[in-house]
Amino acid sequence: MTAARLTWGARIRDLLLVALAFALGTCALTAYTTFRIWQVGQGDGRRHVDAIVVMGAAQYNGRPSGALAARLDHAIELYKEGDAPYLITTGGNLPGDLTTEAETGRRYAIARGVPASAILMENTGRDTLESIEHVRAIFDARDLHTALFVSDRSHMLRVLRLAQDQDIEAWASPTETSPDDIDGNLIYNSMVHELGAMGLYVFINEDTDSLDQPPPRPSASPVGSPGASARSAAPTSSR
Repeated sequence: MTAARLTWGARIRDLLLVALAFALGTCALTAYTTFRIWQVGQGDGRRHVDAIVVMGAAQYNGRPSGALAARLDHAIELYKEGDAPYLITTGGNLPGDLTTEAETGRRYAIARGVPASAILMENTGRDTLESIEHVRAIFDARDLHTALFVSDRSHMLRVLRLAQDQDIEAWASPTETSPDDIDGNLIYNSMVHELGAMGLYVFINEDTDSLDQPPPRPSASPVGSPGASARSAAPTSSR
């Protein structure tokens, strides 16, 4: 007795069913991840820890972008309220830049009253994964174990996942003033970026972040001056 051969119609039907199942699964996974990004970004796990870690964002040769300034302001507030003895700034630079995101953050914090002796730097990371790997090395060198990570709301889920994968006991304390969390277009762009970055990290163990695509540079103005509100107008990097 010979097995019945599938007709072309049956084969096409089966392929359509597989495609439909894949599409529904993808939609469900995307919806769940979007919810988790939003959920984690709404919480604040602030507590006393060994170090406050500020994730890097764009800087303009020493002047922080809006996203970076917002993260730094929040981290400085946490430090001054006694949540940690150390503040760690992170992030490298683009070819041709005069300084790094970490050094920009260090100078910004010192200018606002944080002692230089309390600031540690990770100034070579070119994406979130590299920065957190280098923060792990700082933790090992100084026998640190716990951290409050400061970044934009949409960034926090991925930051915590990467930190935990590096065996850092981590909590999120997102800033509430980043342009990426206030401007509607930037919120959408950040969410799309994070969905792609989470997928790439989970399935390929790579990070999509890069310093290779800087945002447009705003017109020059002193740090902290009203003109620096270009930080709220110009697109900012999301690391």
